[in-house]
Amino acid sequence: MAQKRFIIEVEKAKEASEGRPSRGPVYRSLFAKDGFPAPIQGLNSCWDVFRLSVEKYPSNPMLGRREIVDGKPGKYKWLTYKEVYDQVMKVGNSIRSCGYGEGVKCGIYGANSAEWIMSMQACNAHGLYCVPLYDTLEVSIAFAEEKKIPELLKTFPNATKYLKTIVSFGKVTPEQKQEVENSGLEIYSWDEFLQVGQNQSFDLPIKKRSDICTIMYTSGTTGDPKGVLISNESIITLLAGVKRLLESVNEQLTEKDVYISYLPLAHIFDRVIEETFIWHGASIGFWRGDVKLLIEDVGELKPTIFCAVPRVLDRVYSGLTQKISSGGFLKKTLFNFAYSYKLNNMKKGLRHGEASPLLDKIVFDKVKQGLGGRVRLILSGAAPLSAHVEGYLRVVTCAHVLQGYGLTETCAGTFVSLPNEIEMLGTVGPPVPNVDVCLESVPEMGYDALASTPRGEICVKGKTLFAGYYKREDLTKEVLIDEWFHTGDIGEWQPNGSMKIIDRKKNIFKLSQGEYVAVENLENIYGQVSSIESIWVYGNSFEAFLVAVVNPSKQALEHWAQENGISMDFNSLCEDARAKSYIIEELSKIAKEKKLKGFEFIKAVHLDSIPFDMERDLITPTYKKKRPQLLKYYQNAIDNMYKSGSKPSA
Repeated sequence: MAQKRFIIEVEKAKEASEGRPSRGPVYRSLFAKDGFPAPIQGLNSCWDVFRLSVEKYPSNPMLGRREIVDGKPGKYKWLTYKEVYDQVMKVGNSIRSCGYGEGVKCGIYGANSAEWIMSMQACNAHGLYCVPLYDTLEVSIAFAEEKKIPELLKTFPNATKYLKTIVSFGKVTPEQKQEVENSGLEIYSWDEFLQVGQNQSFDLPIKKRSDICTIMYTSGTTGDPKGVLISNESIITLLAGVKRLLESVNEQLTEKDVYISYLPLAHIFDRVIEETFIWHGASIGFWRGDVKLLIEDVGELKPTIFCAVPRVLDRVYSGLTQKISSGGFLKKTLFNFAYSYKLNNMKKGLRHGEASPLLDKIVFDKVKQGLGGRVRLILSGAAPLSAHVEGYLRVVTCAHVLQGYGLTETCAGTFVSLPNEIEMLGTVGPPVPNVDVCLESVPEMGYDALASTPRGEICVKGKTLFAGYYKREDLTKEVLIDEWFHTGDIGEWQPNGSMKIIDRKKNIFKLSQGEYVAVENLENIYGQVSSIESIWVYGNSFEAFLVAVVNPSKQALEHWAQENGISMDFNSLCEDARAKSYIIEELSKIAKEKKLKGFEFIKAVHLDSIPFDMERDLITPTYKKKRPQLLKYYQNAIDNMYKSGSKPSA
């Protein structure tokens, strides 16, 4: 039986020319073989997405949070679409009566909550740019979670150049009010702000598809965040693509669906998922903000769709495997039998629901109940999910486990694996049916897009692409070439049309919790430590912390040994655990001094007495580090550091 291919070729490959590397054929999703989905009638902006759902589903529960009764979390309490709409109109009128209108930047700062969504929708209604804050970035008005207000005040007086109004999602203390007013700004509690524009009403501006609706910040290679301009069109195009994709695999979202909102709304992944839910009149319940209590919130909410980053799914996986291995012999044997039996049937092509309905009831139902009992789709994004975790969860959760890939610049969803396609394990699936994709060769890394196994930089074209980086046309031109966005990720096409991410073109990578690390920047900082000659920092998206190979300064290390009454030669010192601890301490000192983030600290080191050299092919003639070669050479040392390194608690 010939393998099904989920992509079609729409343009031939191109040889290298005029300084541009060669490019493989252009492909799009099989589900778009007759063209991309037409824009959805009546949807011109993100505001329309919400407004139309309010008209269609006024009394559906929209946003929910757990009531705290006598200090204990109780049931979810809901606001309907209409109730949310009424509050959004009040927030919008208050924003306008403070003098802010179209094109003004409005910051939102804090954990996901009903107020977050309401502030965002008020921005959508009145054409303000919604800017989820990482920093205070030229915003005139900012909405902030109550406990984030002290952090916001720390940015004074710098922030006050632009910022004039602060609104708390909760209360404001008299001291905060005093401090803000002394700086010539205004601050309101949520309830106060709802009253500000109560006797006024403002016409909503007409919104175009091409209007920018949000500026999302993403970390760059140099560590400087870049503002990604996302238009209404990007989000609406994505919604049409998601609809086509779901229909093509006999899935659909309905108003009865329930989503647990815990991944940050400041990131594109969660934002577009929540837009999709709102568009279908479905319900969004917020977590309490504590990762340790997430599964308990899930148990109470009983979501139908669960989106996660690999770090969370790794936790679910280790929780399950631990439970099973600590169970009795009989339980363990039954579970292992059920697992092998069901996996085998899935490999034969059976859908997960048909692979072993009886064992699902007897054995796997407990796992299903652990996620509330109703989850039918688990979507993983933001970093690669390891194949063994993905495979395991596909069998035991009785849900589709899909892995997706996208960037802020591509409005999140660009590739996603498909339900019941066990071959797609370990890949991010084929492209979504609203983009064209090709691979561009990267000769300096040995990747050839025209080879029999095509590998190269993933390039994306389509209406979901961003409109550019805010005030950084230079950076926009670097990545947007002839309408093709260059992702910087290296991919490999699989025979069935799915994509496997295999490398990163630039020296920036994500850790397993989804945090970006700009490695050259860190090496420049750590390189300032006087007791080291050279350092190579390493991490990858399957691990949660960084490790390093260090060439210590012979003089400094011997001096330290002498002072500490340790007598051994330099080579032996490099093997000594005390010397390693000393180097880690020195690295941590500078990390603290330079205010590096926790995940940028080095947790384990390997000391090499021989400096990185050309003889071992570790550096170029201009002393640039050859990262792939360093990894190959030090692979054992890296593996040992990750094995023995105490894993930081999540």
